[in-house]
Amino acid sequence: MKAIAVQLKYELKKFNPKLKSIKSLFIGGGTPSTIEPYMYKEFFDILNPYLTDNAEITTEANPNSASLQWLKGMKELGVNRVSFGVQSFDEKKLKKLGRNHSKEQAINVIQNAYKIGIKNISCDLIYATSFDVKDDIKTALSLPINHISSYALTLEENTPFFGKIELLNDSTTLAKEFIDQITKKFEHYEISNFGNYKSVHNLGYWSGDDYMGVGAGAVGFLKNTRFYPHQDIQMYIKNPIYAEVEKLTHEELITEKIFLGLRCEIGIKMNILTKQQKSKVAILLSEKKLICKEEILYNNNFLLADEIALYIIS
Repeated sequence: MKAIAVQLKYELKKFNPKLKSIKSLFIGGGTPSTIEPYMYKEFFDILNPYLTDNAEITTEANPNSASLQWLKGMKELGVNRVSFGVQSFDEKKLKKLGRNHSKEQAINVIQNAYKIGIKNISCDLIYATSFDVKDDIKTALSLPINHISSYALTLEENTPFFGKIELLNDSTTLAKEFIDQITKKFEHYEISNFGNYKSVHNLGYWSGDDYMGVGAGAVGFLKNTRFYPHQDIQMYIKNPIYAEVEKLTHEELITEKIFLGLRCEIGIKMNILTKQQKSKVAILLSEKKLICKEEILYNNNFLLADEIALYIIS
């Protein structure tokens, strides 16, 4: 954590005076719940002067390691939102996916978080699998959560799951059924996110806000520049303030705004588009693939987001 403290102080100086206040903090990547709360104290002591009074402070957590004591300790530090990496409540599916928690553990940690006063609770679920997800959704919606993040199962090369085609069902029909079930209770505000509460952290990314990335491999963004620290832990500890710098062109920034805006409720401002792009948008509007309100374009089918974006920018 010493390296993180060093980098955090450096990042705060780099972002000042542009940094007026921090409205969201997200502790994630890896498994934060395996680190005792007292180890985060220095991190919070440094950040607290910059956090707004109503800042959203989220931590990810694994149901297997997020004990009641751990949750209480994180809440005392200021955490007011927890995102649990549940993935499924199906014991067979959990085993096939290599998850090290049970259905009972997942239910208990969510209930524990709510009982100690954490009201904003999110649950990660994996779909696009050969397992039925209806029971997963039913169980999740019966719990005291106000947000669900959904992720399609992908079979990446050089992972234990690569080649296990029998685990996969990536049909569009399945994705639509998954969305239809969740939206009976939660609003679909981004392609992978649903909630009566909308994550400030998530919306900040999709809006193109500046953000600090602190930790090995944690990417940061300021105005038109991305910063990439060492991904290797030992290299990062040796030099926590090192970062590769990527300058984005105006065209690249606009392309990102188009892709991100179509994936969520934020939309795209018409005035950022070129004449050629606007002519393509006119076609999409006539086909009711997009809608326009007060000069902002909105996508009414997030599953087609990438295809629509590619059509506009090509």
